Amino acid sequence: MTDRNRTVLVGVDGSEGSSDAVRWAARLASGRDLELELVHCLQLAGLVYGGGLAGSAVLFEGIQQDGERIAAEARELALSEDASLKVRSEVFTDSAPALLIDRSKKARMVVLGRTGTGGFTGMLVGATTAAVVSHAGCPVAVVRGRHGDGPVPQDGPVVVGVDGSPNSEAAIAVAFEEASFRKAPLVAVHAWVDVVYDSTESAARLMPQWETLQPTEERLLAQRLAGWQEKYPDVEVQRKLVRDRPRHVLLDESDRAQLLVVGSRGRGGFAGMLLGSTSQALVHHSSCPVLVVRPERKR
Repeated sequence: MTDRNRTVLVGVDGSEGSSDAVRWAARLASGRDLELELVHCLQLAGLVYGGGLAGSAVLFEGIQQDGERIAAEARELALSEDASLKVRSEVFTDSAPALLIDRSKKARMVVLGRTGTGGFTGMLVGATTAAVVSHAGCPVAVVRGRHGDGPVPQDGPVVVGVDGSPNSEAAIAVAFEEASFRKAPLVAVHAWVDVVYDSTESAARLMPQWETLQPTEERLLAQRLAGWQEKYPDVEVQRKLVRDRPRHVLLDESDRAQLLVVGSRGRGGFAGMLLGSTSQALVHHSSCPVLVVRPERKR
């Protein structure tokens, strides 16, 4: 991410989740010489009636004013985190996913809050999330929390999922960078059995393979981390090799982490899928912010 432009793009809608995203993005930008771009998309669906007749100018003006208020309040909230931040806020009539995807091509990161109201309603559920996370031209952070069980620990580790795929390689690079910036330890998790067994008998039949595969998986994890540990000697790294499904292990790690970093799709995904089942599960259920990373496009 170091060669990208220095803009953090945040979708705002006036909801509590949106406010959490703005605060998180402001703290990320603070001290890194990054700029915030806050965007709000107006809800105009109610302005079109049967027969294609447009809604009244008065109604549009009210929606416009409300959108400008939301954008202004988001800007004030960002500046309350750091008054020296460079922040710009804009209001659009575009589709929220389309706007974010287009603007992400020139951004360092896109930041979204959990499901809210207004222009980004439904942003974190179903196909809309898949569209933004899968097609964005930069990493996408989904700011999640502890579901009322207290704040995300600011002194927790950065956790990254490692599986040897190109998506995983990109995630490792971003995770080391984030851990270094945050002065946090990095937990590299490699869950090397992504299989659902149908019966105790089938599990027992595969048991002997575990001992055979483990040294290979240990080498894979070590090889994937080696170059990055040399580049970031300040980052303390803990390797975690686990026989379990990745989503289970990473969701458990999210209880203690300040940030979870994953690739958009792992080596077990189906061809053509842009967002894997593990990434989807984390976006919906993680107890800390999730940063989903796709490989850099060749320019």
